[in-house]
Amino acid sequence: MIPRYSRPEMAAIWSPEARFRIWFEIEAHALDAMAEIGTVPAEAARVVRERGEQAIFDVARIDAIERETRHDIIAFLTHLAEIVGPEARFVHQGLTSSDILDTCFSVQLVRAADLLTADVDRLLAALRTRAHEFKDTVCIGRSHAVHAEPTTFGLKLATAYAEFARARRRLHAAREEIATAGLSGAVGTFANVDPRVEEHVARALGLRPEPISTQIIPRDRHAMYFATLGVVASSVENLATEVRHLQRTEVREAEEFFAPGQKGSSAMPHKRNPVLSENLTGLARLVRASVTPALENVTLWHERDISHSSVERVIGPDATIGLDFALTRLAGMMEKLIVYPEGMQANLDSLGGLIHSQRVLLALTQAGLSREDAYEAVQRNAMQVWEQGGDFLSNLKNDRQVTEAISESDLTGLFDLGYHLKHVDTVFRRVFGVDG
Repeated sequence: MIPRYSRPEMAAIWSPEARFRIWFEIEAHALDAMAEIGTVPAEAARVVRERGEQAIFDVARIDAIERETRHDIIAFLTHLAEIVGPEARFVHQGLTSSDILDTCFSVQLVRAADLLTADVDRLLAALRTRAHEFKDTVCIGRSHAVHAEPTTFGLKLATAYAEFARARRRLHAAREEIATAGLSGAVGTFANVDPRVEEHVARALGLRPEPISTQIIPRDRHAMYFATLGVVASSVENLATEVRHLQRTEVREAEEFFAPGQKGSSAMPHKRNPVLSENLTGLARLVRASVTPALENVTLWHERDISHSSVERVIGPDATIGLDFALTRLAGMMEKLIVYPEGMQANLDSLGGLIHSQRVLLALTQAGLSREDAYEAVQRNAMQVWEQGGDFLSNLKNDRQVTEAISESDLTGLFDLGYHLKHVDTVFRRVFGVDG
């Protein structure tokens, strides 16, 4: 991922320095286990760990060796031997490259999931605060982008909160799915490495032993992980798109914070554009682009091939770094979101009361009209306002079919916005808990 969309904490997980350090930890833990079992000298394990822990692995040197060997693990082991000395001959005994690569990838994906979960927690806190702030702020709800019935801005934000609460649970499940270590040797038979080595390494790294691996950890685990990132990215885009629509000049119910000194357009000084939410839409597309390759990686030849390798070297960093940046940006955007209750009220009033049509329809049916007759009467008066302007309530009061069924005072009562708020507390209790 390019630096523009990278945060240091997540990018560090995917740095060469971090990767080589994890590789060393896997090898050192494996050597410790072998020493406990008695297959390698304990003194050799101690020397390897002490000298490796004190070393700073030379990325340029490892890259230079790899250009000759054309094998990344062998290049690392060669450099490690330069650091450790003769005891390095005991390193990597019975293991194969995938044991190191796959277990390292699991560690990286687990660490990435932890950062993403923290990102979601920040976003949830912002959504919870803003939802309660605007719990009773009435605005128009839209279906097909057309005015429907009143809702509240707090309910909009509570909807987003519930969605990202589900995202958090999915990230936790994805973390659990990917948190396995595989050190079973060539083709996964443990022929040259004791299963206790895998168990020791897994425990030391906070992972679980993979129940059965071939020469690799099964890629359905990775597919589930990246599919989860794609779903979370879609939730990011969902909320970002809502903000983009609400910031439209014709709507202007909410907008991104516009900082002092910020410029919206190189040509038009008056512009305040929804650049953050548009950026989030683009980043969501990028994260979702990792899902199909991850699904295709599930199918590999026999006990292993490396058709998945090049894919994962790209999508691992890009998807996690991109989503980390997007979630953080979205949290900041919601923390500072500017809300215009007066704009919401103006939009509520803009159609002359048509937003109350369902209440009138229901009242007419309860007064004895068939649903078909009631619908025709309400629609007849509504379309007059829609096409010519005016006031819906006044039209209804001048319609004999309507006033013979409902008194004028009762008609007026049907236009109370407060009617639509009566179950807001119930919904908030469902979303946020007993105390709402």
